[in-house]
Amino acid sequence: MAARTKTTKDRPSYRCTECGWQTAKWLGRCPECQAWGTVEEYGAPAVRTTAPGRVTSSALPIGQVDGRQATARTTGVPELDRVLGGGLVPGAVVLLAGEPGVGKSTLLLDVAAKSASAEHRTLYVTGEESASQVRLRADRIHALDDNLYLAAETDLAAVLGHLDEVKPSLLILDSVQTVASPEIDGAPGGMAQVREVAGALIRASKERGMSTLLVGHVTKDGAIAGPRLLEHLVDVVLHFEGDRHARLRLVRGVKNRYGATDEVGCFELHDEGITGLTDPSGLFLTRRDEPVPGTCLTVTLEGRRPLVAEVQALTVDSQIPSPRRTTSGLETSRVSMMLAVLEQRGRISALGKRDIYSATVGGVKLSEPAADLAVALALASAAGDIPLPKNLVAIGEVGLAGEVRRVTGVQRRLAEAHRLGFTHALVPGDPGKIPSGMKVLEVADIGEALRVLPRSRRREAPREAEDRR
Repeated sequence: MAARTKTTKDRPSYRCTECGWQTAKWLGRCPECQAWGTVEEYGAPAVRTTAPGRVTSSALPIGQVDGRQATARTTGVPELDRVLGGGLVPGAVVLLAGEPGVGKSTLLLDVAAKSASAEHRTLYVTGEESASQVRLRADRIHALDDNLYLAAETDLAAVLGHLDEVKPSLLILDSVQTVASPEIDGAPGGMAQVREVAGALIRASKERGMSTLLVGHVTKDGAIAGPRLLEHLVDVVLHFEGDRHARLRLVRGVKNRYGATDEVGCFELHDEGITGLTDPSGLFLTRRDEPVPGTCLTVTLEGRRPLVAEVQALTVDSQIPSPRRTTSGLETSRVSMMLAVLEQRGRISALGKRDIYSATVGGVKLSEPAADLAVALALASAAGDIPLPKNLVAIGEVGLAGEVRRVTGVQRRLAEAHRLGFTHALVPGDPGKIPSGMKVLEVADIGEALRVLPRSRRREAPREAEDRR
């Protein structure tokens, strides 16, 4: 008897558990998402053909499509509306991800209560807590409303049953990794389960015109847990960021089909809940009667929003052969670059053998190059024990050659600094329109910027003192 030929059904197939990429042979690394050890064998699906079926609605010219059905409805939280592009669109599915304890559940419970009304019911489904635990949090943050319904479920069929019973305009699911379908193999949070749960809720949202907010877990690297397909399926992806030891929380848009992705919402987390900050610059400043050495102010852009932030630096004599370099809220690599530029281009030799500490105020993280000039001036001020002039802000990127480069949004940064009462600014050349009453000094390199430090009090470099000995 002739040997039976292996058909397509009998051949093994492999799939990446992170992104769903498929291949006919095993690989140690997925070529699609570059993840290691995620390609696993599974049964190859049978080849099927789909016949044309009955359409649900006829195709129309785009000019005849009613756009009023996609009008956004406010969430009751202006800072979240800013990031969403005006509010929640009926049928939109939003994925909110963040680290544990950052305040995701607190924010969404506040949104659930403020958006609930007699015409628009809200259903809050929790899979991580009991209903009584959520009620205690609602009492603490005053998030109670007669049109806010609460359910504790981890079964997808039960969640869909609540939708038929309550008929909400807004569904909040906390979180998508805790809900599972009994028809799909695998534990809750797995690739197959997350895809099935998300797909079912997205279909329900589109059919009912119901807005949906999904809470997502993150990995230790900060990426959204689960398959990459989840981010592709939803309409909006938001990241909730913040330091546990600071009050500031940021909601940053990563993907948005209904608005811009460069908007940032600022919130303050406190004992009584979470509140939006329309003017958060006060959290990042320390008001003093007299200037202090080692401090410099800058204006950073978080999305489209300018924020005035304070950079602090401190230098002390080192007691160990390798001086310490400690940063908080700043990138260590950029601080090291500024130290090298100050020593080589700025002729400040008092930094090489000293312990250097640099930080920001209020828990803000400065990662954009526009803060380079403020970091350099703060370090130079700390090295010479010379305070910078009062009401001065510094904006600009510093290159390795010592040049001060232009950055985006200089006019918006200057306007924000002027609104808060700052009268002097150091900026790169050609800043554009300058606010009236504000004195702006254009600097071309780090040498010109260092001239704002009084020469009479500048500390002599230790290297020169050693040479005299």
